[in-house]
Amino acid sequence: MIRPIVKVPNKILTTQVKPVKRFDAKLHKLIIDMKDTLHAARDPEGVGLAATQIGVPVSVFIMRPTKSALYTVCINPHILSSEGTAEIKKKKEPRLEGCLSIDNIWSPVVRTNKVELAYQDEKGAQHRNIFTRFPAVIVQHEVDHLNGVLFTQRSLEQGRPLYQEFDGELKKVDLPG
Repeated sequence: MIRPIVKVPNKILTTQVKPVKRFDAKLHKLIIDMKDTLHAARDPEGVGLAATQIGVPVSVFIMRPTKSALYTVCINPHILSSEGTAEIKKKKEPRLEGCLSIDNIWSPVVRTNKVELAYQDEKGAQHRNIFTRFPAVIVQHEVDHLNGVLFTQRSLEQGRPLYQEFDGELKKVDLPG
């Protein structure tokens, strides 16, 4: 079932989640709903979704870096290590990051280029995987969601500009202060 995406300023988006303790039918239904919801996301198309983004404050996110990729389900994830920077060489900005919960706002957030993630799958089995490049960025964005941190907060912490999309064009957002 496709669920509505929670939008800012809903408090659930800035609240740290609770760990998953029961790997039951309710969890499996949540994961199916998350996949349906992410699959249906358009303008922009989503590549990751945290349970908080559909109003459920538990430690679950899914990701699918490309349309042809299989979904990766990460339950109770923890980043064990990270290294490198995801900035593109030749002094270009990192790719613009957006969020399904924040309409039409984008920013060149700097993320690390490689993360090692410990997590459980939908059956409760433990995994440790290394994600690089774009999947590493998605992992960091979604783990931030589970910790109640939005990408706009990361952007402001880094002194990066925010852009708002108007009729397909990006315009820099002038922040007070």
